[in-house]
Amino acid sequence: MSTVITSVNQLNFKLSELESMPAPEKVLLVKPTYFSVEYVINPHMEGNIGDVDKLAAQNEWEHLRAAYEELGLYVHVIEGQRGYPDMVFCANQSLPNITKDGKKEVIMSVMNSDQRKGEVPTIQKVYEDSSYEIVHLDGNRFSSFEGMGDAIWHFKKRLLWGGYGYRSSKEVYDVISETFNTPVIALELIDERFYHLDTCLCILDSDTALIYPKAFTDEGLELIHTLFTNVIEASKYEAEKLFACNATCPDGKNVFIQQGCVDVNHKLKESGFKVHEFSTYQFLKSGGSVFCMKMLLW
Repeated sequence: MSTVITSVNQLNFKLSELESMPAPEKVLLVKPTYFSVEYVINPHMEGNIGDVDKLAAQNEWEHLRAAYEELGLYVHVIEGQRGYPDMVFCANQSLPNITKDGKKEVIMSVMNSDQRKGEVPTIQKVYEDSSYEIVHLDGNRFSSFEGMGDAIWHFKKRLLWGGYGYRSSKEVYDVISETFNTPVIALELIDERFYHLDTCLCILDSDTALIYPKAFTDEGLELIHTLFTNVIEASKYEAEKLFACNATCPDGKNVFIQQGCVDVNHKLKESGFKVHEFSTYQFLKSGGSVFCMKMLLW
């Protein structure tokens, strides 16, 4: 089903009617060897140039790597590249997919910032080595699309949630929907501090989402509340300062989240999730946390 939906009155399906998808069993991580804040391309970077403790960042990353291994995921690690300090945020350079018959394909990103465009070929090599069919967007037609920073799969369902307004264009979702034969719920982002969808929406399982509501329009919120039976809301402090919504829940049960999100963590536990807290303070200086720092693959 190829369609892009921007309002509830355009919905012509129920979640139960959509094709099921397997949960990814592999996670890609990029070593933070060259991670630092060297420029400002989002509000969170301001005042943090040269302020990264690289040893602390390495330790934070290692704890996350170990947690994915303990969860039973196959962890594929690649080296970062000199000159690309944000490459550790490997959710941004691509959008992978698996079809009903097991075919793997990936749409490569068109990075919004010149500083990050060179990251894409290195990530593409991972897909080439893993037998993915590579799809490139027309760079003359689309100036920006930042992968799973803005396009997030519904848990175990053939449905994409697509953010637009800062790092990805709305029009790109027509092509993505057609390429993957997948409906897309397009959500406009309206707060520059939440410049990617993964900073304000975390899909926990097929029924539950964690959101920062003020990052969305009324139409977007209506769509979220229509398709999720349980919507957990993060406070401004925990969403903006601790990136609470940049958590990840690879298996629909275990939530990896920045430490200190007291209110959100309480709500997660009340909803039956197991919470695992991690320090990502060094990466917060660059505007990313747990979700940004990985790519789940099939």
